[in-house]
Amino acid sequence: MSTQAGRRATFVTFSAEVTGFTAFELEGTGQAEDYLKACDAVVGERIVDELLEVYGRLKARLESDGSDGARLMRHEILSHEKLGPVARNIIKLWYVGTWYELPPAWSEAFGAREQNYAFVVSPSAYTEGLLWPAIGANPPGAKAPGFGSWAAPPRIPAVEDLSTVPGDL
Repeated sequence: MSTQAGRRATFVTFSAEVTGFTAFELEGTGQAEDYLKACDAVVGERIVDELLEVYGRLKARLESDGSDGARLMRHEILSHEKLGPVARNIIKLWYVGTWYELPPAWSEAFGAREQNYAFVVSPSAYTEGLLWPAIGANPPGAKAPGFGSWAAPPRIPAVEDLSTVPGDL
């Protein structure tokens, strides 16, 4: 990657693609820098850069020939022996704010990593997780919706097009 800012921007763009949220929404969580640092700490910058480079090539291909983005993402990244587990962990990271240990088969094939264990990335990761807006709720114990809001039943936003539901990759 050319610059740290460009690398971070590509990480956010990739994350937007795989989570179903916009880059603007992801930036609004304030977690992009912490999540990128966590990925680098666990798997190393080289593997993260490889993932982002493959994503950049896919994105360029989509823009040039109009290929099926979801199919390409599944085939080229999410199903990839090395990049797939990392990409899926990035999705989980954005949704719940926790890095989950990579599978033992990944560690056997690509080397054990000292930081490869489950951990919450930052103090605000829980409250900023995409899980909460995805289900139309506030995180318990944080971001209270306001006095008396408990008196009305929760409002669950309608899903207009199930083909675009995040996680349907």
